[in-house]
Amino acid sequence: MELLINFLIFFGTFWFMEFMAWFTHKFVMHGFLWLLHKDHHQTEPGFFEKNDAFFLIFAIPSWLFNMFGMMNGNDFRLYIGLGILAYGIVYFLVHDVLIHRRFKWFDKIQNPYFRALRKAHKIHHKHLNKEDGEVFGMLVVPKKFHQEAQKAAKR
Repeated sequence: MELLINFLIFFGTFWFMEFMAWFTHKFVMHGFLWLLHKDHHQTEPGFFEKNDAFFLIFAIPSWLFNMFGMMNGNDFRLYIGLGILAYGIVYFLVHDVLIHRRFKWFDKIQNPYFRALRKAHKIHHKHLNKEDGEVFGMLVVPKKFHQEAQKAAKR
Protein backbone atom coordinates (compact mmCIF):
# COMPACT_ATOMS: atom_id res chain seq x y z
CA MET A 1 0.00 0.00 0.00
CA GLU A 2 2.85 2.38 0.84
CA LEU A 3 4.37 1.73 -2.61
CA LEU A 4 1.07 2.67 -4.27
CA ILE A 5 0.78 5.87 -2.22
CA ASN A 6 4.36 6.84 -3.05
CA PHE A 7 3.74 6.18 -6.74
CA LEU A 8 0.57 8.31 -6.66
CA ILE A 9 2.45 11.15 -4.92
CA PHE A 10 5.22 10.93 -7.54
CA PHE A 11 2.84 10.76 -10.50
CA GLY A 12 0.50 13.41 -9.11
CA THR A 13 3.43 15.77 -8.52
CA PHE A 14 4.71 15.13 -12.06
CA TRP A 15 1.37 16.17 -13.58
CA PHE A 16 0.94 19.05 -11.13
CA MET A 17 4.24 20.36 -12.49
CA GLU A 18 2.65 20.64 -15.94
CA PHE A 19 0.14 23.06 -14.41
CA MET A 20 2.97 24.85 -12.59
CA ALA A 21 4.95 25.14 -15.83
CA TRP A 22 1.90 26.60 -17.61
CA PHE A 23 1.14 29.00 -14.75
CA THR A 24 4.75 30.08 -14.31
CA HIS A 25 5.24 30.51 -18.05
CA LYS A 26 2.09 32.57 -18.53
CA PHE A 27 2.14 34.75 -15.41
CA VAL A 28 5.78 34.84 -14.26
CA MET A 29 7.94 34.39 -17.35
CA HIS A 30 5.61 36.52 -19.48
CA GLY A 31 5.05 38.77 -16.46
CA PHE A 32 7.41 40.23 -13.91
CA LEU A 33 10.36 37.97 -14.88
CA TRP A 34 10.16 38.73 -18.60
CA LEU A 35 13.67 40.15 -18.20
CA LEU A 36 14.94 36.56 -17.81
CA HIS A 37 12.63 35.00 -20.41
CA LYS A 38 12.88 37.63 -23.15
CA ASP A 39 16.05 36.21 -24.72
CA HIS A 40 14.22 32.92 -25.23
CA HIS A 41 11.79 34.64 -27.62
CA GLN A 42 14.20 37.21 -29.05
CA THR A 43 17.25 35.18 -29.92
CA GLU A 44 20.61 36.52 -28.82
CA PRO A 45 24.05 35.09 -29.64
CA GLY A 46 25.48 32.34 -27.47
CA PHE A 47 24.50 28.89 -26.29
CA PHE A 48 23.16 29.89 -22.87
CA GLU A 49 20.17 32.15 -22.26
CA LYS A 50 19.10 34.15 -19.22
CA ASN A 51 16.00 31.98 -19.48
CA ASP A 52 18.13 29.01 -18.36
CA ALA A 53 17.99 30.49 -14.85
CA PHE A 54 14.48 29.03 -14.55
CA PHE A 55 16.18 25.65 -14.27
CA LEU A 56 17.36 26.71 -10.81
CA ILE A 57 13.96 28.08 -9.86
CA PHE A 58 12.50 24.59 -10.33
CA ALA A 59 15.57 22.59 -9.29
CA ILE A 60 15.83 24.13 -5.81
CA PRO A 61 12.40 22.91 -4.59
CA SER A 62 13.11 19.48 -6.05
CA TRP A 63 16.44 19.30 -4.24
CA LEU A 64 14.89 20.47 -0.96
CA PHE A 65 12.03 17.96 -1.12
CA ASN A 66 14.48 15.17 -1.97
CA MET A 67 16.87 16.15 0.82
CA PHE A 68 14.24 16.57 3.55
CA GLY A 69 12.43 13.44 2.38
CA MET A 70 15.60 11.36 2.68
CA MET A 71 16.50 12.95 6.01
CA ASN A 72 13.12 11.80 7.35
CA GLY A 73 13.20 8.15 6.33
CA ASN A 74 12.21 8.55 2.69
CA ASP A 75 8.84 10.06 3.55
CA PHE A 76 6.34 11.61 1.13
CA ARG A 77 8.58 14.63 0.49
CA LEU A 78 11.07 12.43 -1.33
CA TYR A 79 8.40 11.38 -3.83
CA ILE A 80 7.31 14.99 -4.34
CA GLY A 81 10.95 15.89 -5.05
CA LEU A 82 11.34 12.95 -7.41
CA GLY A 83 8.15 13.97 -9.25
CA ILE A 84 9.53 17.49 -9.73
CA LEU A 85 12.87 16.03 -10.84
CA ALA A 86 11.21 13.69 -13.35
CA TYR A 87 9.21 16.57 -14.79
CA GLY A 88 12.40 18.63 -15.06
CA ILE A 89 14.14 15.86 -16.97
CA VAL A 90 11.19 15.43 -19.32
CA TYR A 91 10.92 19.22 -19.73
CA PHE A 92 14.61 19.41 -20.67
CA LEU A 93 14.31 16.54 -23.16
CA VAL A 94 11.13 17.90 -24.74
CA HIS A 95 11.84 21.63 -24.66
CA ASP A 96 15.59 21.94 -25.11
CA VAL A 97 16.34 18.76 -27.07
CA LEU A 98 13.24 17.91 -29.10
CA ILE A 99 11.68 21.33 -29.70
CA HIS A 100 14.56 23.83 -29.73
CA ARG A 101 17.18 21.25 -30.73
CA ARG A 102 19.88 22.74 -28.57
CA PHE A 103 21.28 19.21 -28.61
CA LYS A 104 20.96 17.13 -31.77
CA TRP A 105 19.85 13.91 -30.09
CA PHE A 106 16.36 13.22 -31.47
CA ASP A 107 16.40 14.89 -34.90
CA LYS A 108 14.64 12.07 -36.71
CA ILE A 109 11.54 11.73 -34.48
CA GLN A 110 8.34 12.10 -36.51
CA ASN A 111 5.79 10.85 -33.95
CA PRO A 112 2.50 12.80 -34.31
CA TYR A 113 2.43 13.73 -30.61
CA PHE A 114 5.93 15.21 -30.79
CA ARG A 115 5.08 16.98 -34.05
CA ALA A 116 2.08 18.52 -32.27
CA LEU A 117 4.33 19.63 -29.40
CA ARG A 118 6.77 21.27 -31.80
CA LYS A 119 3.99 23.04 -33.72
CA ALA A 120 2.31 24.37 -30.56
CA HIS A 121 5.62 25.67 -29.26
CA LYS A 122 6.40 27.26 -32.63
CA ILE A 123 3.06 29.08 -32.45
CA HIS A 124 3.98 30.28 -28.97
CA HIS A 125 7.31 31.61 -30.23
CA LYS A 126 5.83 33.58 -33.11
CA HIS A 127 5.05 36.20 -30.45
CA LEU A 128 8.11 38.26 -29.55
CA ASN A 129 6.68 40.39 -26.75
CA LYS A 130 5.58 39.42 -23.26
CA GLU A 131 2.01 40.64 -23.69
CA ASP A 132 1.35 38.38 -26.63
CA GLY A 133 1.22 34.66 -26.51
CA GLU A 134 -0.70 31.45 -26.60
CA VAL A 135 0.00 27.82 -25.78
CA PHE A 136 1.91 28.18 -22.52
CA GLY A 137 1.95 24.52 -21.47
CA MET A 138 4.54 21.92 -22.38
CA LEU A 139 3.19 18.36 -22.44
CA VAL A 140 -0.53 19.06 -22.78
CA VAL A 141 -1.11 20.46 -26.24
CA PRO A 142 -4.40 21.86 -27.63
CA LYS A 143 -6.39 19.36 -29.65
CA LYS A 144 -6.08 21.27 -32.93
CA PHE A 145 -2.32 20.63 -33.00
CA HIS A 146 -2.86 16.90 -32.47
CA GLN A 147 -5.36 16.86 -35.33
CA GLU A 148 -2.93 18.70 -37.65
CA ALA A 149 -0.15 16.27 -36.76
CA GLN A 150 -2.41 13.24 -37.38
CA LYS A 151 -3.36 14.59 -40.82
CA ALA A 152 0.29 15.23 -41.67
CA ALA A 153 1.25 11.71 -40.55
CA LYS A 154 -1.37 10.18 -42.87
CA ARG A 155 0.09 11.98 -45.90
